[in-house]
Order: sequence, then structure tokens, then C-alpha cells
Amino acid sequence: MELKEKLVSSFLAFENTVDVDAPVHDIRSQAIKVFEEKGFPTKKEEAWKYTSLNAILKHDYSIFPKEENALEFKDVKKYFLHDLDTYKIVFIDGKYSSHLSETTHDKIDVCLMSSALSHDKYKPVIDNYFNKVAQKDGLTSLNTAFSKEGAYIYIPKNKLADKPIQIIHFSTGKESSQLLQPRNLIVVEENSHVQIIERHQSLTPNPVLTNSVTEIFADKRAIVDYYKIQNDNETASLIDNTYIQQQAQSIASVHTFAFGGNITRNNLNFYQQGQGIDSILNGVTILEGKQHVDHNTLVHHTEPNCESHQDYKGIFDEKATGVFNGKIIVNKEAQKTNAFQSNNNVLLSDKATINSKPQLEIFADDVKCSHGCTIGQLDEQALFYMRSRGIGEKEARALLMYAFANNVLESVKIPQLKQRINKLIANKLGVNIGFDL
Repeated sequence: MELKEKLVSSFLAFENTVDVDAPVHDIRSQAIKVFEEKGFPTKKEEAWKYTSLNAILKHDYSIFPKEENALEFKDVKKYFLHDLDTYKIVFIDGKYSSHLSETTHDKIDVCLMSSALSHDKYKPVIDNYFNKVAQKDGLTSLNTAFSKEGAYIYIPKNKLADKPIQIIHFSTGKESSQLLQPRNLIVVEENSHVQIIERHQSLTPNPVLTNSVTEIFADKRAIVDYYKIQNDNETASLIDNTYIQQQAQSIASVHTFAFGGNITRNNLNFYQQGQGIDSILNGVTILEGKQHVDHNTLVHHTEPNCESHQDYKGIFDEKATGVFNGKIIVNKEAQKTNAFQSNNNVLLSDKATINSKPQLEIFADDVKCSHGCTIGQLDEQALFYMRSRGIGEKEARALLMYAFANNVLESVKIPQLKQRINKLIANKLGVNIGFDL
């Protein structure tokens, strides 16, 4: 049985595990119909021209965990940002781990989607925000149909989340292959601020496919800093669908650090609905082997006096492949828009590949919109200069690559996280680059 047929037929079994009288029942039912109609994307679709899912859809994925799988903190400690006090929402094979988590309902809500979708306490927020900004494409609809568990974060008006929030999904590999579909809802009301760190981590070589959907709502003058750490095993694939709706004078930034995995697809969509908005999209990709990362971004400017800034850096070695497809839409009414997009890439091997496609659709005439793309190799003159000063070739190459990506790293606002990413970059480059980590 093909995966699509298996998922459609499994929906009835899923409904037996949830409350069919809940308000989201109709949303789920409509979503499975959309998935049944549209299915998985193929390379015939322009947005998926350079990314094929055929290889990863051939596995016979387990859709529902068969048992509770526990993990000891000492065994997964290295995946946490443990040198910083944080709230933690941890899932093991798609199920919440109270043992590893630290949630709160004190002034802010950091808890579970399963609770939010089933309890009347959360009904006003769910009615106003759940599935309101997410697209109705096949993959997002598939996640919506099976939406049950994930992170629910609600920051009320005029509140500062007193510490960052970590969302971590572990796959234990107890199943021969597994499909995970976390659903996150993050609502940040007026004048509030939150920092969130997200990671998906497979603990064995068994194949895992994660189809994740996150909806983020930033109200007036809200600030959202979101960090995605993608450094998984070569048998783990991730399709990350993130939708962000911003109101007037809000600032939302998403930093994506893609360092590993089999196939990683990041669908990142910003929708501006007000004036004075700033949307920030930054990314660093470092790949080797046959790994593949596809960044597909959209920023939709609908009103005047707003900004967006995109800066993506890629380093590709061996047979790694990268894709960057960045779209900016500026409506006729969105005068005085300032939109910037940059995608710069270094290929360390003749067999590495990058496909970059900037798209600007501008219908206003008083705007500042620019885009740039570069694809090249390391500067041989700079490399020669460093080697003439006694720096080994490997270290010199690593320093040049670090400098290439550093401006994106500088925008990370959590010092401990910046140190962690420094270490990840050093490990990817295979050297000690001499920083105080």
C-alpha cells in the first residue's frame, strides 16, 4: 500500500483516539479530504522543481507509536541547551515526555496542543488562531488532519517570557521507520516578547520523516525570536512548514541552522498585516555527503512602511545539494516597503550543487526592493595569504567559511545558543577554529 493510501485509510483509526465532538473535528475532516485530493507534492510543481520526495515516501512508516518510549536525561543531555535556564516541551516518538519537560501556566502558557485542542479553557485561542494562517496544500493539510500533539505557547498582552522555550522532538528508532507530525501554535499578544528554540533529533539510523506545522501570530508591537536547529542523522528527513502572521509594528525573526539530515525542506511564510512591521529571515546551511536542504520562503507585504530582510548562506561539500527559492510580494498598497534578499553560497566540491531562484512580485512604485545571489568557491588569494602567515590549510579554509557565515550568526540574541552553534559549525568544519566556546 502506498503511503498516501495508508494515511487516508488510517484517518478513521486516528479519529477513534480523539474527541470527534471537539470544534477541530470538522477542520480535521476537511483537511484529510484536501490531502486525499492533492497528495504529496511532486517535481512537476514549480515550488518543488528541485526537491523530490519519492525516495523518502517509499518507506513503510509507522504512523502511530505502538508503545511509550522513555529516555533518560543523561542520554540526551547534549541536545539540550542545558547551560541556560529554559522552559522545555519535549516529545518522544510524538508523545509528550513529562519527565524531560518543564512547562508553566504562570502568567504565560507553555503546554501541549493536545490539552489546548480538548479543553474549554483554551477554546477562545483555538477558535481565533488554530489553522487560520496555515496554507491548504497537501502536506500542511495532512498535518492538520492528524493534528493532536505539539507545543502550545500563549504569551498574553504586555508579558515578557521570563526565559527561552525549547521545543525538542526525539525519535528513538524503536520502529523500523516512523512518520511524525507535530503541530505547534504560538500566539504572542500586544507588547509581548518570546524566544523559542526548536530541534528535531533522531537517535538511531532508522528512517524517520517529520512533517511539522507551526503557526505563529505576532500581535501589535510583539517580538518573536525563533531559532531552528537542524542537525539530524542522514536517515532523518524533515518537512518544516512555518506560517507567521504579523500585526502593526511587530518584529518576527526566524533563524534556520541546517547542518544535517537526509532531505530537509523549510517552507517559511510571513504575512504582514499592518504598518511598521519587520520580518527577518536568516539561515546558515553546511552540508556534505548526499544531504539536501531546500529553503522556500515567502514574505507578503500588504501595507505601507514595512521591512523584510532575508540573508541565507550555504556551504556545500561532496555531493550535497541546496535549494533557495525566495519570494517577495509587494501589494499595490504597500508603498514605502523596504525588502532585502540575499543568498550567497560556497561550493567546496565539483559535485556539490545549489539551485537559487529569487522572485520579486512588486506592484507598488515607491519601494526599495533588492535581491542578490552568488555561487562560488573560497577566495584562493585569501587562502594563500592566511597560509603564508603560518595557518594550516584546513584551519585557513575553516576560518574563511566561518567568516562567510558569521554575519548571520551575529544576529543570534541568546549568547548560550550562539556558543552552541559555534561548536556545531566547528564540528561540521572538522577543526577547532580557536574561539572561546
